[in-house]
Amino acid sequence: MLEELHVRDLALIEDVWLEFGPGMTVLTGETGAGKTALVGALKLLLGDRADSGSVRAGASEALVEGRFLTGSQETIARRRVGADGRSKCALNGEMATVGALGGRIGPLVDLHGQHEHQALLSPATHVTYLDRRAGAEATIALAEYRSALAAVKSARDARDALLVQIAQAAHDADRFRFIAEEIGRVDPLAGEDAALEIRVPALQHGERLAEAAAEASQLLRGDGGALDRIAEASVALGKVASIDPTLDALADRLGEAYTLVDDASADVRAYRDGVEHDPAALDVVLSRLSALSGLTRKYGPRLEDVLRIRDDAAIAIAEHDAGESRASAAEEALLEAEARLREMAASLQHLRETAAPAFVAELAAAVSELSMEGTAFEVSFAEAPFESWTMDGSHRVEFLFAPAPGQPARPLARIASGGELSRVMLALKGVLGEADTVETLVFDEVDAGIGGHTARGIGRRLARLARTHQVIVVTHLAQVAAYADSQLVVSKRMESGTASTTVVVVSGDERVAEIARMLSGNDSATSLAHARELLGEAADDA
Repeated sequence: MLEELHVRDLALIEDVWLEFGPGMTVLTGETGAGKTALVGALKLLLGDRADSGSVRAGASEALVEGRFLTGSQETIARRRVGADGRSKCALNGEMATVGALGGRIGPLVDLHGQHEHQALLSPATHVTYLDRRAGAEATIALAEYRSALAAVKSARDARDALLVQIAQAAHDADRFRFIAEEIGRVDPLAGEDAALEIRVPALQHGERLAEAAAEASQLLRGDGGALDRIAEASVALGKVASIDPTLDALADRLGEAYTLVDDASADVRAYRDGVEHDPAALDVVLSRLSALSGLTRKYGPRLEDVLRIRDDAAIAIAEHDAGESRASAAEEALLEAEARLREMAASLQHLRETAAPAFVAELAAAVSELSMEGTAFEVSFAEAPFESWTMDGSHRVEFLFAPAPGQPARPLARIASGGELSRVMLALKGVLGEADTVETLVFDEVDAGIGGHTARGIGRRLARLARTHQVIVVTHLAQVAAYADSQLVVSKRMESGTASTTVVVVSGDERVAEIARMLSGNDSATSLAHARELLGEAADDA
């Protein structure tokens, strides 16, 4: 709710502070007194373009401040417009952009005038009005639809990303298969190259190694060899056993030496018997090492690198081979998400189509009270292609307007009369009632071009709307002003040859006099009596 408005040096306004309460407030006064400037000040807080020409003559800048209360949250908005055209904005004392100002204050106020490009002119907003009228069930259905729409987008993104992966895998598949086949033909084993390199010298010098081993074996085990000599030495010492303990210890050591030499002799003999000196075996080993070396040069530098690349290629091939089944699963998940979306869309659409007849009937009844008898409304539902479904649903919703019986219904945006459009919005706001979430509604000359009977209908409708909203009305008609809870009179005064705007709250006899002036231009006894009668009737009617 707008609680306070401060305007300084804007158009004819030198310095005005206004306080607003709940219910209906009207701004009245002679043409040119400054009512339009006050509405323009509010537009600046809503983010409208600033015009340096609106700065009061002689002033360096115009200032507009507003205090808004939403629940327990207070917001103070400030807009400065320099005579040089520069604009500065602030929200709660902190600098802000014009966009941020409009984004914060715009949702709090609906301003309707004959020449405003208001929400009603945009078909994209019509579905929101219909859903508000349909109530909580439509709100829940819309939330479920949007959740299903998000799930479809997620499933489609996952499917598309997987297809990209599969396409990339297919592009690389031949290369990975070549790598796997090339390494597979050699089929290397971990550590195999090191083991083979150890065998090469033995194979290259097998005959010499065998001869040396045979000679050593003969020297150890042959007649008169090392084993025989050690045995003979041990027997010699045994002859004097127990005479000198020192010799006993030496005899034991000779026994140990015999065992060691015997073991070594056995190993030498085994080595001799196992030495390979087959040229064919050498060729096999060298050929194997050459094959392994070829792999390490290409995929190495180590054999471990070759094995890792082989394993990576196998994984990539497996992923590619599994791509078709993964793609099929992703496509199935997308189809399931789309099926749920269609289900949610159908449910939401059914609720809207069910709510539409009563909605347009109420709207037609409401505008008939505003001298628009015979007017008819329709709600057009145009199904959009599945790929074009939006966050608002599967159909494009638009209000159509037929100004008289027998005339075709056309989009509201084509209504020629701004006054008609303002009255339609007034009726719409009344139909929505508490379902309309915008708390403050401003109507600028919604009564332009209408007579007294219609004015009474507009005043009555505004008063009803003020039961659920804060309503601020700029009017020239006493029949509308009489329904207000509060009346502000805007006037122009001259001081030292300079015009300025003043605003005063009128009540009691002052208000009766202002209503009389609006009725007949004077405060004669007849006019005053008529004004009191009008105020009384409005009080009873509201």
